[in-house]
Amino acid sequence: MPLLATENGMLDRWAIWLSGLCIVHCLSGAVFFALAASAGGVLLDPVVHEVGLIIAIGFGVIAIGRGALQHGYMLPVSISSLGVGTMAGALSLPHGDMELVYTVVGVALLALGHDLNRRAYR
Repeated sequence: MPLLATENGMLDRWAIWLSGLCIVHCLSGAVFFALAASAGGVLLDPVVHEVGLIIAIGFGVIAIGRGALQHGYMLPVSISSLGVGTMAGALSLPHGDMELVYTVVGVALLALGHDLNRRAYR
């Protein structure tokens, strides 16, 4: 059960790494889309974004939720919720600059929430 042990912030660290991978995905998707329509089409498939959001929500519920119950701080919950909401809102936008901006901001907020959650254990 070490993966779910949030006392040392392991799950939050994984979530922060996933947030970083999401940003790399978003930026590389935009670059590939600009360079080659076929490569961008694969990376910008809506299913990839929907599955990524589901994974982000899952990590958030487990890590941030358990953290809030253990340390009692609600700031990580608030920041993370804002991030997930921003990411979900970005799914409703057409592919382009604004979708990229909202997704990256949402992912950054979610990563910040996980970092605050991890620090709250100290």
